[in-house]
Order: sequence, then structure tokens, then C-alpha cells
Amino acid sequence: MVQRSYEERLAEIAKRQEQLKAQERDLKKRQSEEERKRRTRRLIELGGIVESVLGRPTVDEDKERFLHFLKKQESNGRFFSKAMNGIKMPKVLEESEAEPESAASRADTAGAGDDA
Repeated sequence: MVQRSYEERLAEIAKRQEQLKAQERDLKKRQSEEERKRRTRRLIELGGIVESVLGRPTVDEDKERFLHFLKKQESNGRFFSKAMNGIKMPKVLEESEAEPESAASRADTAGAGDDA
């Protein structure tokens, strides 16, 4: 068996190190691309949610209004941050929950005790 010189072995190790560094750069590049794509998707989805709530496409002036609204919510009690970070907030009644009982159902329950 022919033994390689120290210089040859060191050159092979240096070559392997360069290959590993190139692999590391490629993996980091791929990772940052995937993170950027996920962030872009989240931003697009948030924009879609805003437009669905507004019921119309957004315009440039909406960005400033939305930013002002969110900052106001934060200064008034950090409502946006609390909601987005899952902090329990008092329940707000939905329209259907806030509707009063019909007059007929109130009359039925009020007169139920009068029959005895």
C-alpha cells in the first residue's frame, strides 16, 4: 500500500472542507428562500383577510388608515397584541347573540307561572 504524503492528505482535507462549506451555503440559501416564501404567503393571506372584512379591495390610503388603527388599538390597551397573542379578552357579543328575545317568547315564559 502506497502511503500518501502529508501534503496530499492536507490537500484532500482542504478540498473536503470547501465542499462542506459550499453545502452549508446552499442549505442556508434554501432555508432563507423557504422562510421568505412562507412570510410572503402569510402577508398575502393577511391582506386577503383585511379585504374580506372590508368587503372591497384595498387602496393605498388604506395602509395608512390601517396602521393608524392598529397603533390606536395598541395605545388604548394593547388590544391587537393581546388578540393576536392569544391572551384571553372579554367576549364580545355577536349580533345574533345580542338580539333580544321575541315578544312572543317573553310572553310565554312570563305567563307560565300564572297558570297554577
